Amino acid sequence: MPNQIDLESVMEGRLATYSMLSRLYRREVDQDTLDRMKKMRCPINTGNADVDTGYKLFHRYLSNIWERSLEDLERDYLRTFIGANTTGHSAAYPNESVHTSSDRLVMQDARDEIFAIYRAAGLKGSDDWKAGEDHIAVELEYMQIEVQRSIEALAQDDLMKASTELMRQYNFITDHLQTWVPFVVKDMLKFAQTDFYKALAYLTRGFIEVDRDFLENVLSEELEASRYLKEEDR
Repeated sequence: MPNQIDLESVMEGRLATYSMLSRLYRREVDQDTLDRMKKMRCPINTGNADVDTGYKLFHRYLSNIWERSLEDLERDYLRTFIGANTTGHSAAYPNESVHTSSDRLVMQDARDEIFAIYRAAGLKGSDDWKAGEDHIAVELEYMQIEVQRSIEALAQDDLMKASTELMRQYNFITDHLQTWVPFVVKDMLKFAQTDFYKALAYLTRGFIEVDRDFLENVLSEELEASRYLKEEDR
């Protein structure tokens, strides 16, 4: 693993980003969220074009807030993810099952796989959440929880547990997030009318790509050993 101090710093940034992304997908923006985002630093030249575009669009939107911005964002959220006021009620449906099942329906195999992953991690569902365990907000929240567990393991100098948690994150990105998020992002860019939700689309796609590369680098030795064992088993 890289220097532990540097790793912990990166982890805190990952935690904050997953937390923000999950919140923005979960429900419409409220005044508190908007106020906190106005204070957000928007980096430039991160090395990933989608991340840079996302932050640029966020900065442009947040720099031009007006008294009806919350109303605009509520309408755009409903239009983008639910299909309100769109032809045929088409939308960027935010559930993995819709994008990975042949019938494009919710509550399909992907939901069952995701549910099993949450259970294996000791997580329970919320009775007040009806949108499905494979909703993008919940999948991103799962990553947020796993990153927090990694931070706690590093703070305790438990590198074995930290590696295990990081491997879970890597597998979740490669087995799930990367298999369907690009499709929902493409639809978001089609249906969103505000720079805010276009920014969210670009940042989500770019961040997942960057995070996968980061985890692959951190876990390079573990991944190489895993690939070797798989070849030995053939």
